[in-house]
Amino acid sequence: MKQEKENALVVFQDRKIRRIWHGEEWWFSIIDIVDALEASTIPKRYWSDLKAKLADEGFEPYDKIVQLKLPAEDGKLRETDCANTKNIFRIIQSIPSPKAEPFKLWLAKVGYERVQEIENPELAQDRAKGYYEIKGYPKDWIDKRIRGIAIRQELTDEWKSRGIAEEKDFAILTNEISKATFGKTVQQYKEFKSLKKKNQNLRDHMTDWELILTMVGEKATNDITTAKDSKGFNECKDSANEGGQIAHNTRKEIEQKTGKKIVSSDNFLYLEENKKKLDKKKAGRD
Repeated sequence: MKQEKENALVVFQDRKIRRIWHGEEWWFSIIDIVDALEASTIPKRYWSDLKAKLADEGFEPYDKIVQLKLPAEDGKLRETDCANTKNIFRIIQSIPSPKAEPFKLWLAKVGYERVQEIENPELAQDRAKGYYEIKGYPKDWIDKRIRGIAIRQELTDEWKSRGIAEEKDFAILTNEISKATFGKTVQQYKEFKSLKKKNQNLRDHMTDWELILTMVGEKATNDITTAKDSKGFNECKDSANEGGQIAHNTRKEIEQKTGKKIVSSDNFLYLEENKKKLDKKKAGRD
């Protein structure tokens, strides 16, 4: 489940495109694509008008477009018009935009990534590493982040096998580990680190020790859940608390020995600013 979340957003020229794996292929948010192509200042209205135009041209949107639940700005899952790669190409043809051709090349690449990753899961890790390298993260940090993704995946798979299915339940269990380990929920931690955008991932702004302790808490939770054969939400919640407590004890002992606090307001927001500056310089040269 975590890997699906990691792959649920792809980026085209700093514009985030939501996507979901459905029916053995990627489906993309059409509204996000309209926004990425900068076809209109009001993407929803533009897409509504375009649907009617496409229908007049013989392209039946209601046969080729599916409403799938994607995370909205408020974090909730909401039904969104989506199309697969083939039909997105057709829709783009009707959108006058200088970005249309580069977007088609980008779409052909990301639309095929999931198929490749199913055949060779290591490709997903390689792509994730490349993403963090491009943004300027240190190599040692990247290695920890990628390892943390794998540990998180193992834990969510274990939860799913024990009856955890609702998105909100995964969030509650994750908060249980976070509160026990760091004394903060995920949202509280994001606010502490000055992460104001909903799409900013807390783990992408953790220090080395924060990442390590997150791994300790989640790995311990996984092992305790298995050892106790926890079933259902309440038992899994108890195991999550116990796993977080192990990470908490580790944190306290390190802080006592070093005299330094591990819970930090440090973040990597400056990397986002650096990238924006470089992109502006590049655009100026072009």
